[in-house]
Amino acid sequence: MKSILVLITLISTVCFGQNTSDSKKLQLPVDTYVTSVDNLTLEAALELTKRVTKTAASLDKKVSIAILDASGTTILLVRGDGVGPHNTEAARRKAFTALSTKTPTLLLLRNAESNPDTKNLNTLPELLLLSGGAPIWYKGAVIGSVGVAGGGSAENDDLLAKSASIPEIGITTTK
Repeated sequence: MKSILVLITLISTVCFGQNTSDSKKLQLPVDTYVTSVDNLTLEAALELTKRVTKTAASLDKKVSIAILDASGTTILLVRGDGVGPHNTEAARRKAFTALSTKTPTLLLLRNAESNPDTKNLNTLPELLLLSGGAPIWYKGAVIGSVGVAGGGSAENDDLLAKSASIPEIGITTTK
């Protein structure tokens, strides 16, 4: 009987000793480790491409268009009929440049040319300092980007990239 009593006392002591209070655990909010990011969808990319293509048609131009999401992943890449194949990669790189710098590429190009400290930006492998790239903004955050190539001039490519917006729901190429 004594051994049973000792065993019960020992078991209860061990069980209570193993019980840790939840109040002693470190409680960190989830947003310390996880954040939500607004991102373009395929549906938005299709609509933006449609709007750029419509603006290009008004200039009697066919262009290549790249739409990237907030992480730099290509959502949509299209080449207009008869547009040179180099323009497709140029459009993607313009979009990447605009996304990673959060700056329209024509503005970035002009700033880089006038500032000796940033002239070497063109040596980074993925950046392309040509006009036609624009970040896409929603509620003050970059949610993707657009790149346009083949518009016939720096001004046309810039104008076409900036036409990639759905202002009625707050998606724009300006902050």
